[in-house]
Amino acid sequence: MSELTRSEKSLNQLFAGMWQNYLALNPDAQSIHQLFGGHSEVVNDHIALRTFNLPQVNIAKLAAPLLANGYVEGGDYVFERKKLVAKHFYHPTNDKLPKVFISELLVEQFSAELQDTIKQLINQITPQMVAESDFLYSGKPWQLSFATYQKLLAESEYAAWVAAFGYRPNHFTVSINHLSQYNCIDEVNQLLLDNGFKLNAVNGLVKGTALQGLQQSSTLANKVDVVFTDFTVKIPSCFYEFALRHKIDGQLFNGFIADSADKIFESTDVKLA
Repeated sequence: MSELTRSEKSLNQLFAGMWQNYLALNPDAQSIHQLFGGHSEVVNDHIALRTFNLPQVNIAKLAAPLLANGYVEGGDYVFERKKLVAKHFYHPTNDKLPKVFISELLVEQFSAELQDTIKQLINQITPQMVAESDFLYSGKPWQLSFATYQKLLAESEYAAWVAAFGYRPNHFTVSINHLSQYNCIDEVNQLLLDNGFKLNAVNGLVKGTALQGLQQSSTLANKVDVVFTDFTVKIPSCFYEFALRHKIDGQLFNGFIADSADKIFESTDVKLA
């Protein structure tokens, strides 16, 4: 077996595992596939992961299995208001493989209480756990009370989400460019609305413009039961995104727009779900 074949097999297993984990929290994604004519292929534009900028689980740690199997670094992004940074990764020779967008919370920019809480959670993760082939969809490896979740939520919706759900895809993304029946993001949004799906309307349903090279929209995260140590509570989980890429100077834009991504992050906000 060639090295490339081993890499492809490893990546296919990784993304299949992530997809099944994601569907368990967001079965609406399968229903949406049916709207696009379930028998035809729905290409995934990108997957998003969330983490903290602590050395055990930072972007570099989460990206390691991707880089080991042929992915390379793309762009860098800064989200000052949310106190996040991010990178995206892509496969340079196989454009059917999804880009992976990994963001991390700048923990040191928050209160001492939040920093201590996050460090206590992360210290429960061993290097062996991070090295496992399924770590990126292994879920929550710690115990968490709803009271602690609420304290995190008061400072950072992002921190609270990662604490509640752990390591798993935050969202997958339909590539509108590859849909056979739709080539307009407004048509896709209307189809979703007509079928009862709630969309993220922060700064409008469509984030970004054709001139910027990328238009995006997303559903709002559906609520699921999360078992905390003291209560079981329904909170926003995962969402589905839709991306239409445009050419800039004759080349299809393959990066991301930080301002648009900032609004997409709102899809898991408890005030909207």
